[in-house]
Amino acid sequence: MRTTFAALAVIAALSAGAAGAAVVSGVKVDDKAQVAAGGPELVLNGAGVRTRLMFDVYVAALYLPEKKTNAADVLAAAGPKRVAMTMMRDVGADQLAESLNEGIRLNTPPEELAKMKAQLDELMATMKAVGTARKGDLIALDFVPEAGTRVSVNGKETGKPIAGADFYRALLRIWLGEKPVQDNLKKALLGGG
Repeated sequence: MRTTFAALAVIAALSAGAAGAAVVSGVKVDDKAQVAAGGPELVLNGAGVRTRLMFDVYVAALYLPEKKTNAADVLAAAGPKRVAMTMMRDVGADQLAESLNEGIRLNTPPEELAKMKAQLDELMATMKAVGTARKGDLIALDFVPEAGTRVSVNGKETGKPIAGADFYRALLRIWLGEKPVQDNLKKALLGGG
């Protein structure tokens, strides 16, 4: 019930539009983002709360060059993208890294997973270097076509870019794949539709 209310609040906030930002479970979510200096401005596609065992873990927001309501369209789209996670509680680096890794494993065919082992290892090392993600921290997973996947915490880039559009699609499938981390979060990231 609580997550249904949160999803409805997100839809209402996104529909209002005039405020310039949505508020999801008390977390301000910007309506626009930019992943590279001089690059195009991205728009908020949708946002929602990731819960685990009845606890709010983070508010996720998806930014794209233009709004899309279909997961396949998001995954197929070229160009820059961002998934932003605003932490709602402290989460250890190992737990965060393993959660991302598990989401990728559940939504990526084994042969494709084997081909991106080096990229997954880089992501795990980067997430572990973040240390504990504290309540209020903003972790951005950005795709910049000419650079790859960049991870930043509170605006500061961590680790080195991870090459490959295929790798970023695997990351997106954590939230938008056939076995998303949370069904109602997938719906919220796709604009509630």
